Amino acid sequence: MSQLCRSYPRLVTDVETILAELADLADEKTSAINRRHGDDHAVKLSTLRAIAKRCKTQQPLAVDLWATGDTAARLVALLVCRPKEFTATELDTMLREARTPKVTDWLIGNVVAKSPHRESLRVAWLDDADPAVAAAGWSLTADRVAKDSDGLDLPALLDVIEAEMKDAPDRLQWSMNTTLAQIGIGHAELRDRAVAIGERLGVLEDYPTSPGCTSPYAPTWIAEMVRRAEA
Repeated sequence: MSQLCRSYPRLVTDVETILAELADLADEKTSAINRRHGDDHAVKLSTLRAIAKRCKTQQPLAVDLWATGDTAARLVALLVCRPKEFTATELDTMLREARTPKVTDWLIGNVVAKSPHRESLRVAWLDDADPAVAAAGWSLTADRVAKDSDGLDLPALLDVIEAEMKDAPDRLQWSMNTTLAQIGIGHAELRDRAVAIGERLGVLEDYPTSPGCTSPYAPTWIAEMVRRAEA
């Protein structure tokens, strides 16, 4: 790491200092890898986490970093913010501003999932006309199915998945498929229907899966997770 980076104080509050550090750490190889996944930052995620750890939790800094529009800065912002301090309107705006998959994933997983507005946003986003926003709603729904499905109309969710998942845009399709799998994994009374929907639609059936990993194809995913639970 350059002398510039080593000279930074332990607690950083200045946005320009962090932007300079991120620029200094940018790496073309990392950029090329990220571009293949639709992301546009050139700093390794482990490095971004280290910067955030050094900065510690700072909500004003997080707000200012997000406002830069820079993807790497926004990822740091999502690690140093206080999720409970964002309003529902602010989180909705941030989701619609998030241009890349990694920013969207970290926003949902690190911030919205810890927000008191999580459920109201889940419901509002689920039927949004923007497929990227709807995907966030389905992602939160999949998580709720897995952790606390009380109050959810699971058969109705299966109805929507059966009718819409096949032709949904990739990101939305992925989130709906995750919800389908979680219903099948956690709810034995709906498992046969979830598997049947997955088999009939064939979504992600041919998705390339590395050795040792579980396929995202819902019937395979459900069968494997049930097998593990019963083992």
